[in-house]
Amino acid sequence: MSTTPEPASCPVSSPAPELFTWEFASDPYPAYAWLREHAPVHRTTLPSGVEAWLVTRYGDARQALADQRLSKNPAHHDESPHAKGKTGIPGERKAELMTHLLNIDPPDHTRLRRLVSKAFTPRRVAEFTPRVQELTDRLIDAFVTKGSADLIHDFAFPLPIYAICDLLGVPEEDQDDFRDWAGMMIRHGGGPRGGVARSVKKMRGYLAELIHRKREAPGDDLISGLIKASDHGEHLTENEAAAMAFILLFAGFETTVNLIGNGVYQLLRHPGQRERLQTSLAAGETGLLETGIEELLRYDGPVEMATWRYATEPLTLGGQDIPAGDPVLVVLAAADRDPERFDRPDVLDLARRDNQHLGYGHGIHYCLGAPLARLEGQTALATLLTRLPDLRLAADPAELRWRGGLIMRGLRTLPVEFSPSVRVH
Repeated sequence: MSTTPEPASCPVSSPAPELFTWEFASDPYPAYAWLREHAPVHRTTLPSGVEAWLVTRYGDARQALADQRLSKNPAHHDESPHAKGKTGIPGERKAELMTHLLNIDPPDHTRLRRLVSKAFTPRRVAEFTPRVQELTDRLIDAFVTKGSADLIHDFAFPLPIYAICDLLGVPEEDQDDFRDWAGMMIRHGGGPRGGVARSVKKMRGYLAELIHRKREAPGDDLISGLIKASDHGEHLTENEAAAMAFILLFAGFETTVNLIGNGVYQLLRHPGQRERLQTSLAAGETGLLETGIEELLRYDGPVEMATWRYATEPLTLGGQDIPAGDPVLVVLAAADRDPERFDRPDVLDLARRDNQHLGYGHGIHYCLGAPLARLEGQTALATLLTRLPDLRLAADPAELRWRGGLIMRGLRTLPVEFSPSVRVH
């Protein structure tokens, strides 16, 4: 049971909350509670000026995530009269990124996901476990003697970028370039502006060149696996392989940064839960770690809203009529706190068993990289809590800032303190 007071839901008589402010970004859950109660499928104007529907209840969210009338292809937005003259539709279009699994529908999605799944196997992820542990210890070694760190900059950010680079087969001498490019995109929300666009272009160009080299001299890495993957004589083209590598790197990287950052932050704010997990780890038990990661994904997950969907025909969702072409955003953070689905949803309970959260989506677009993210999250939390047993927050929670943007939810910084110790790895 948490020892930290939980945020209260907005009372029934309260006015409609203001969305997308800095205050909302710091704690959106009371506003989502109001929407679930009063306007569960809610039309709103986004900061970009685009009008979209927010889906906030668990049942409606799960239905929407699996409804093939809600397309992932941004071209369907152009059919909506509400789109005329609007800007700010997802950065993929503005930056002209290649086609990938997040913005295509069946049958193309079915074919590409089947081919990618042949390369991105559970066996490959399992075999990667020792490398993730090695990277985790190396990063902690770099600050363990100092007694303080920014866990976003020093740990949560570099761990997944180096891990996914290793998995893809990016040579070690090139990985710092990837860290710089990814840092530019995560700081500025992945939009099409200036340095971000240049970083996207450099990353795409590098991946295209790397894929060409791997085709000539394949190795035991994910990019080589993508190139070799075939089904009934079909192969990924070089452009498709580059797009898949890009989205595996970028989507898998930022979500894991936030999983680790948000997870550590919530454990520090819930000392009873953290101590319970530390006791379990000291006894060599992993059950609480496994259920705990799922609970952290539910309670304050890395993805606040699922990526954009567009109605291909008029449909009704949660009692609301949605015209063809309208954008729909499924609010995972709201659905995963729905009291109609979860007992005591605003309580962090690492031992929660009935926990079919939507943190990694649902349906045909369920996150392909979920096993890797879970591996990195479990390894990161277990190692931090074991090696830094008195880890504590070194800032007032009210002073911490969250990154802007609709899709991802994560801290800009996470300053911590701990008793310095010698490097042991």
